[in-house]
Amino acid sequence: MVRLRSGESSPSGQLVTKGREELQQLARRLASLFPSLLSEENVRKRRVSFVSSSKHRCVSSVEAFQEGLWQHWGPSGETPAYSHRVEDELMRFFERCRGFVEGVENNRTALLEVEKFKHGEQMEAVRRRIAEMLGLPFHRLTPDLLEAAFFLCSYELSIKSLHSPWCFLFSETDAKVLEYKSDLKQYWKRSHGHAISSLASCPLFHHVFRTLDKAGRPRRSTEAAPEPASILVGHAETLLPLLSLLGLYKDETPPTASNYQSQHGRTFRTSRIVPYAANLLFVLYDCQRGPRLQMLLNETPLRFPDLPEDAPLYRDVRAAYRHLLDGCDFHTECEGRAGGRGPSTEL
Repeated sequence: MVRLRSGESSPSGQLVTKGREELQQLARRLASLFPSLLSEENVRKRRVSFVSSSKHRCVSSVEAFQEGLWQHWGPSGETPAYSHRVEDELMRFFERCRGFVEGVENNRTALLEVEKFKHGEQMEAVRRRIAEMLGLPFHRLTPDLLEAAFFLCSYELSIKSLHSPWCFLFSETDAKVLEYKSDLKQYWKRSHGHAISSLASCPLFHHVFRTLDKAGRPRRSTEAAPEPASILVGHAETLLPLLSLLGLYKDETPPTASNYQSQHGRTFRTSRIVPYAANLLFVLYDCQRGPRLQMLLNETPLRFPDLPEDAPLYRDVRAAYRHLLDGCDFHTECEGRAGGRGPSTEL
């Protein structure tokens, strides 16, 4: 089971060349790491499933991933046709969750911490310094213009590998302030800030465990073998809620507008968690005591919360998430409780 965030895209939402290359390289690495699962025979015979969101950059990303597999195997006959199915219910669940849309996305108070920080002392200090550097009146350099300049710097650096002139405006201290502002937004919109943001990912959570259950259970000789691999391609907005639902990257003290100085050691850093071509892998191993499950984020082993092993027994993982496996009903969480659709204000 591989969950991918789409690769680097242009402001228009199209997958850029570098993004396509990143997905191709990722496919080659995973095919080398799991040769019996991502084998040429399995892909050619459609034993491996490919699922994408309907967005153009995601469809292009799943195609680029398949191109990487073909590159890995080298020329060996006719290149297979692209194969994928679109499932927005899985990969864009956030659009269908009324509790999230009304309680967070369209709720002006849900991102109050972000707004406070946007006009707070750290951002004002960055604005003042850069306005003086450019010879602009302070009021002319709005927080939105400041953030736009920072994004131009980051886009040109990541997409074109250019040290953009925009980057010369920002010191390392400035960059940390703007990074924190971005993390605040993702925390309070897509992660632990409001419970409904992660609960919206219930359909994807259950899909992952149904797939693992099918792969890990004993089967009769007459039963068809489970699919060796499942590749799902979505968005950062797909991956962050799922990671949050799994209980990952939840710091003891949540980030707020007023505790910037104490948050330098936080684990919730979206630039590291969901970079371009971010990937979450669930790998099931057939072991003597029973199946074991390893989780990797961006190809680095990641432990399940409260489980001490890198690859615990699958039954122990299921036990740890029993409350979600037995519950986490999408309709109940997103539609069924009128009082539960608003944002959580607990800190």
